[in-house]
Amino acid sequence: MKKLLLAGMLGTSLFAVSCSSVNNAKTSQNQRSEFLKMKGDWQIVSVDYDKQFKIKPFDEGADAQCFVGSHWRLIPNNWTGAYTLNGGGSCPTITQPIKINVKDGNTFEFKKIAEGTKAKQNTAGYTLTLVSQATDQFSLEQNIPFDGENVRVVYNFQRTGMK
Repeated sequence: MKKLLLAGMLGTSLFAVSCSSVNNAKTSQNQRSEFLKMKGDWQIVSVDYDKQFKIKPFDEGADAQCFVGSHWRLIPNNWTGAYTLNGGGSCPTITQPIKINVKDGNTFEFKKIAEGTKAKQNTAGYTLTLVSQATDQFSLEQNIPFDGENVRVVYNFQRTGMK
């Protein structure tokens, strides 16, 4: 009787673990399919933040407003992309290759890839949160620590094409 009870408990726990794995895989696949909708060319149409702060995103040495009008190409099937700042005024002209990742369905991560290096050689990067997504637009939020608080920066993207 003890062996039968033990076998029953073992079978039940194996079934529960296998169902959990299937559910986790489905969730992960759904999150990936949502992220794949971001494939294509995008432009930042606005950067929203508390204007009393001088924000210089992504260590480019450029003001946040230099990112308005920037072009972003996202290629999620191989987790790569690039962004280009258009320059003009006090804004630099920059094209930066990036390696992208998505976690938990709403965490967008990227790291800049320097010429002649591989993505795995660069361990530093940026983490943003997907706060809204539609077919032709999405918004990413970055919380930048400052003086013991976080400055909330929201980048609003508009689709410009598919590639």
